[in-house]
Amino acid sequence: MDCVQHIDSAKVNEGDEKDVELQNQRDKSIEGQRLLILTDEQPWKPWKRSRSWVKECLVRVRCVMGSLMGMEWYCFATLGVLTAFLSFLMDLSVAKLLRAHQWLYSQLEGHCLLQFLCWTLYPVSLSALSTSFSQSICPFSAGSGVPEVRTILSGVDMPHYLSLTNLFAKYVGLICTLAAGSTVFLGKVGPFVHLSTMVGAYLNQLCTVLRGEKEERTEGAMLVVAAAVGVASCFGAPISGVLFSVEVMSSHFALKDYCPCFFAAACGALTFHLLSMWSGEQETLQALFQTSFSDDLPFYPLEIPVFAILGLLCGAGSCIYLFCHRWILLFIKTNKILIKVLSTEKALYSAMVVFLLASVTFPLSAGQYMASKLTIKQLLSSLLDSRQWTSQSHNASMVLQPNLCPWSEWISSGNPYLTLGFFLFMKLWMLVLACTLPLPAGYFMPVFIYGAAAFSGAVTHTLSPALLALELTGQSTHAAPILLATLVANALARSGQRPSFYDALSISKKLPHLPSLLKVCPRLSSVPIGKVLGPRGPVLERAAGPTEVQQVLNTCSQTQIPVVDTLDSQILLGSINRSDLQTFLCHNHNKVLKKQLVDMCSIQPVSVQLSPDTTVQEAHGILSVLCGESLFVTERGRLSGVVTWPEMKRMMADLADDL
Repeated sequence: MDCVQHIDSAKVNEGDEKDVELQNQRDKSIEGQRLLILTDEQPWKPWKRSRSWVKECLVRVRCVMGSLMGMEWYCFATLGVLTAFLSFLMDLSVAKLLRAHQWLYSQLEGHCLLQFLCWTLYPVSLSALSTSFSQSICPFSAGSGVPEVRTILSGVDMPHYLSLTNLFAKYVGLICTLAAGSTVFLGKVGPFVHLSTMVGAYLNQLCTVLRGEKEERTEGAMLVVAAAVGVASCFGAPISGVLFSVEVMSSHFALKDYCPCFFAAACGALTFHLLSMWSGEQETLQALFQTSFSDDLPFYPLEIPVFAILGLLCGAGSCIYLFCHRWILLFIKTNKILIKVLSTEKALYSAMVVFLLASVTFPLSAGQYMASKLTIKQLLSSLLDSRQWTSQSHNASMVLQPNLCPWSEWISSGNPYLTLGFFLFMKLWMLVLACTLPLPAGYFMPVFIYGAAAFSGAVTHTLSPALLALELTGQSTHAAPILLATLVANALARSGQRPSFYDALSISKKLPHLPSLLKVCPRLSSVPIGKVLGPRGPVLERAAGPTEVQQVLNTCSQTQIPVVDTLDSQILLGSINRSDLQTFLCHNHNKVLKKQLVDMCSIQPVSVQLSPDTTVQEAHGILSVLCGESLFVTERGRLSGVVTWPEMKRMMADLADDL
């Protein structure tokens, strides 16, 4: 009997082995058919071995590069190089368009009417093109972009301002704006900081893919670095670029971003200088506006009070400029005619304003007293020239060749002091009017030309222009007087809680940027969060089951869900991550025995709890420093509400509407 059983079992084993072999043969044939089908249906993917070899090499390169330093450092370097290349390409395009305008104007010499039409219609056409193109492609591309980037860095999500469409529209529109020349008198610093942050946002996504992460990290560090790179790529000034990012862009600057900022800014500045050398604009790596002041005795000690008086004058001038700027922004928002024109005919408004500005700066009329033939770069070069204007003879060859002798435009009227005084008076209101144009434009460089470090520092409430002046000129011997004048001008401009230029733009656009709101309304610093806190979101009790968890996940998008003892007591126990709740649901779906939330999920304790009496300013600061997803507001241990970045944005927007 046992032998029969052994024989039967042996037959069964042999049968099983044959079945396994047949199944393996079938699988191989099916796999071969699949490969054949894929080869026939996808002829556009040839050289599979070559492609696999390339992929393997790329993986090895990534491993080698990752072993040297983190992948984010390569992204920082790429950010600096790309931004500098975009800056150089923009300068090259603008220079060609400006030379075309100058050539056409010179060819019409002797025909006053034709010269007037050439002088006015050229910038009018470019400004109208900049407005219509940028507004039709992306309406968010108009203006500087610095207030919006500051708002994003404060934690508010504004994805439209970092889109690829905005990048394209702002870049092309800014070229047209700068090509309008000193007639419009606008710059590129602010928009280029915005462009740099857009490039940084996409590089951050690329860095996330290269690291092989499934979840996206916060892009705040990359945007802070990009803001510094934007300034460094415009002037080749990395140190002042980092200081600008610290002073203007970040509400709370993290020390971990310090080295990446300098690294990326240095890469951008070095690339900018190298491109300028290869194009023939510079002979070596030097300051952009090299000066020739004496190093032995740059200034007399008795001149130090004069620098302080100059700072007072620049501070007073900045107060007048900021007042006029805030007034015209309010006038545009309240005037019914301008509201209608700017809502339907933005290009027409730009054309009308630019035609007025161009008519005033026509060289054969009032423009001869304003050095209107000079470009923005030539204006700054001539004003930083160490030669004495009064000692120069202004013959006809000098006047007709401003490229060789830009300072000669200031003495074309016979009296350089008259020209300079008329320039200061006219450009003040013209710059205020130009700030209302709905096109991509920067406002820092014109202000810097108007009053240099002290005036621009007072307008922006920063000290970085003092360092920028030193890096642009290479004149380190004047560090003390420049810093003194800038400090005095800042002290006068900051008195009385006056908002800066960028704060005024944020307030006018009603952006949820709390530091700007506090400048115009200091009483907001004492507003308790319990007064403006919205309704409490969904919560879970510790004994919740799958039904309650599923309902919360369907109605809530937060990553941290608060857990209370019971729904009646509302005693806060902690929070649970959204991923843990999804795991809890999967486990209960597979098991017949249903378990409660506390049986399977670990409740994370809450390290920071806010009181309803905590001010909005304090809550905003804590949320920015901790970089957390949410903060819980409790009163005597009972949950009162949850503060997230969307909730903080809503509260700040409500506060801005009340102003």
